[in-house]
Amino acid sequence: MKGKTYLEIGADGVAIITINNPPLNLLSAHVMLSLKENTELALQRDDVKAIVITGSKGKFSGGFDVTAFGNKGKHGKLGFFSIDFITDILEAAGKPLVAAIDGPALGGGLEIALACHARISTSSAVLGLPELRYGILPGFGGTQRLPRLVGLRKALEMILKSKFVNGHNAQGMGLVDEISSADELVTVACHWAKDILAHRRPWAVSLYRTDRLEPLPEAKLMLEHARVKSKKQSPNLKHPLVCIDVIEEGLIRGPRAALWKESEALSELRQSDTCRSLVYYFFARQRTSKVPGITDMGLKPRKVNTFAVVGGGIMGSSIVTALIVSNYRVILKEMDEKALLAGIERVKANLQDHVKKGKIAEAKLDKILSRCKGVLHYEGFREADMVIEAVSENIYLKQRIFAELESYCPPHCILASSSSMINLNLICERKELQNRIVGTHFFGQAHLLPILEIVRTEKTSPQVIVDLLAIGKKTEKIPIVIHNSTGSAMNRMFFPYSQAAMVLVERGVDLYQIDRAAEAFGMTMGPFRMIDFVGFEVLTAMKVQFSKNFGERFNESKLFSVMHEDNQAGETTLKGFYIYDRDSKFIPNPDTMTYVHKITSRHEVAVTSPILIFSLMKLSDEEIVEMILFPVVNAACCLLEEKVVVKASDLDVASVMGLGFPEYRGGIVFWADTIGPKHIHSKLEKWSETYGAFFKPCAYLAERASERTSLGQAKSRL
Repeated sequence: MKGKTYLEIGADGVAIITINNPPLNLLSAHVMLSLKENTELALQRDDVKAIVITGSKGKFSGGFDVTAFGNKGKHGKLGFFSIDFITDILEAAGKPLVAAIDGPALGGGLEIALACHARISTSSAVLGLPELRYGILPGFGGTQRLPRLVGLRKALEMILKSKFVNGHNAQGMGLVDEISSADELVTVACHWAKDILAHRRPWAVSLYRTDRLEPLPEAKLMLEHARVKSKKQSPNLKHPLVCIDVIEEGLIRGPRAALWKESEALSELRQSDTCRSLVYYFFARQRTSKVPGITDMGLKPRKVNTFAVVGGGIMGSSIVTALIVSNYRVILKEMDEKALLAGIERVKANLQDHVKKGKIAEAKLDKILSRCKGVLHYEGFREADMVIEAVSENIYLKQRIFAELESYCPPHCILASSSSMINLNLICERKELQNRIVGTHFFGQAHLLPILEIVRTEKTSPQVIVDLLAIGKKTEKIPIVIHNSTGSAMNRMFFPYSQAAMVLVERGVDLYQIDRAAEAFGMTMGPFRMIDFVGFEVLTAMKVQFSKNFGERFNESKLFSVMHEDNQAGETTLKGFYIYDRDSKFIPNPDTMTYVHKITSRHEVAVTSPILIFSLMKLSDEEIVEMILFPVVNAACCLLEEKVVVKASDLDVASVMGLGFPEYRGGIVFWADTIGPKHIHSKLEKWSETYGAFFKPCAYLAERASERTSLGQAKSRL
């Protein structure tokens, strides 16, 4: 369905133009042309005195269709809509125009509303310009009109942070003129249109307002501050700086000249690699909740009211926090009173973190915490709809717990393990439970990272997966559904990231240079900073399982073992490769090199010739990035080869959300395809001959390299 607009003329002489392109009333080129035709028709008719623009089914417009971005040449120059239509027809109309906004008014949708002579909104409407999320800038005049309506400071915050505001806050900013109920919205907008016609000549034109703009010297300082901040936060991104330049153009040379610059910038940016990557990633995230053979069966999620969590350690308490914040009731079980009190205290500390970050209000803490009930026995589990085991990675302990759960949990209860390493088939071998066994792996702490790996065995019921997808949505987690294997998909990509970094350090490369190179590339954390964040205990558990199950692909490193022995085990101990304070600020640990020298002097590392060590010490940042990330690509290929994941795009999302891979590069598989499997394969082959089987490319990668085909057909959506 192409979508269109409808024109309806009331007896009071107000024409109502309704955007209709469900479900979000997106502004495709077809919709925009229809809007232009109906606007021109209304302006030409003598029986039309004023115009109201609204959207069908309680949604104004979700913005321009994202599929138009990242495609070379598609839809021609969008500047036609910005200047010839929005500016020279809508805004310059000889009849007043009022926008009636409910639901989303985003991107191009909001920019149409900005060009109207007034905006009426419901309090729950959502207004924003999220274009920078897709590697572009607001291209329908948003860079010029928003600052003139709300002031430069607030406009920069909305545009550069892609910040959304509701109707109530928008009114306080001056973005919305009046708040109305949804039922009366169009009626109130019609009254405003007639009032403008009768009493407000000449009516306000957003593009030329100056009353809310800061003085030019102050504005220039704001823009320069925004540039400095943008370069620091996103040094690899061009489009935020281009956007700032366009905003400044309007302040110096006038808004009309800036509209042309905005249009040209949009045309260029939407064909950039960054735009293509971000648009691809947008769709990849949407696709994670669509699981072939599961979500296409027509199953509806069952209602889950009460959870039980076994184990109140760092992971268990974090899971409890994520659940009670999402309005679930939770029973937390521990072995004794001391452990239970410690678990409850961890939950309280986690909630305080949410308060500090402004995610929840202090006044709501007691109510949220009341949803958690601590117990020492299983009796209360009879009312649980789902149990999550969150004890240490001890297979015998987990087996005992699952055997006990069978006696206490109702037949419909979902039985989940938070294990990230142990094969689910080993945790519970009882056939009568197999269809409701599932893995729920939270990479890092559950209340912090917005990703959830849902691990299914061959026996897991499709209904259980559908239930977990609904729970993931309610807890605001991005779901990644994977098949059961030793080690989750995220861990199997993370481990080579850390292992490859160890290979370099043990051969003479400065570990802090490695972290700096990774972060300059765009990784949220360098490998050693991430090891500290994950914790040495988790890495030790990984080491045991990886050495047992992945043989030659495992690289034994003694570095974190000797550090662990001295209780320098990462962020939780306040000492690892970095030293941390209680506020999680950190500096390099000066003792680290002592440990590096210690393991190399013991000859515990297979050090090669001095010439080789010297050459590695001179690695460029680009070479370092390749040597720590190409093994991650190889691990992703292994997961595809073994069919642990169904879609390569799921690995892209997992790499961004769990590994901290830069979103603007599209994800690990998408990025690898832009480089080319042949290049990656040849580098890994070379390194495997020099440094060992850890770098050996898998058969899947070798096949794609020889056929010169993509690793995951990642670009097909674009």
